[in-house]
Amino acid sequence: MNSPSRLRLRHLEVFVETARLGSVSRAAEWLNLTQPAVSRTLRELEATCGAPLVERFGRGVRLTAGGEVFLRHAIAGLDAMRGGVAAVAGERDAAPVRVGALPTVATALVPDAAWRYLRLNPSARLSIASGEQDMLIDRLRRGGLDLVVGRLPAPEDMVSLAFEPLSHDSVVFVVAARDVERFRTAPREALGDVVTLLPPAGSIIRPVVDRLFMELGLPRPRHVIETVSDSFGRAFLRRYSAVWIISSNVVAPELAAGEFAALPLDTASTLGPIGLTTRAGDTLSPDAAAFADSLRRAARERQTSAAAAGAAG
Repeated sequence: MNSPSRLRLRHLEVFVETARLGSVSRAAEWLNLTQPAVSRTLRELEATCGAPLVERFGRGVRLTAGGEVFLRHAIAGLDAMRGGVAAVAGERDAAPVRVGALPTVATALVPDAAWRYLRLNPSARLSIASGEQDMLIDRLRRGGLDLVVGRLPAPEDMVSLAFEPLSHDSVVFVVAARDVERFRTAPREALGDVVTLLPPAGSIIRPVVDRLFMELGLPRPRHVIETVSDSFGRAFLRRYSAVWIISSNVVAPELAAGEFAALPLDTASTLGPIGLTTRAGDTLSPDAAAFADSLRRAARERQTSAAAAGAAG
């Protein structure tokens, strides 16, 4: 194995982007390099490490076992280097807190926490990524995120991770207010005839939704759009007659304003914890810990507001 002193920033950048994109050619395009240059840099890195880090897989590449181990350190190394450059340049000397947010909380709990965090830490920075939970958890485990906010992952996905519950959320069947009478009188019959927006197969709440259809004896929808996009869901319901099956937190503002309405279906069995997932055994940076505290406070405030609204109603 060659000396680690032979490592250069380009080695880490090329490796991390190749791992992220799963393709040498796509990494070359992203980094504005030639494909041979990327391949050569990967070979140099493997020679330094003394082990193969990537292998061909279909039309692209995937990480070897050694590559999986090295990726976490490569990401941490890049973050440290970029943080050092920012410090010398007179910018904030800490890297941004990297937060992964499931779409069902990216429009609810996380904005409140971000606002609180930045008010208390004016010079702090946040980097918030949204996507399917499996992808976010994978990035967290690899070291690409500091924490993930979302539903409790499946038990098999919790290896080396820790979960802290913050609140609870349930699934609702939502329609535009103009359509509510049509569904209220015969929801089961209407559900079989209209377009239904569902969380995609593989998403964390899809099994919950599938089980709910069986529990309620509902017909399987014939016209389905699978999406985790809250912006698409809102736009579609505003324009067309449809049912959107989504976490209640996502559409809480529209429900409160009377723009959307929840169908009278019992979805209590879908109630599940929303919380904070971190790497077990790791200590959060001071900034990440401060953001986690902002999440806890935002969750408590939302619960207090919801309880007050329920009592007033």
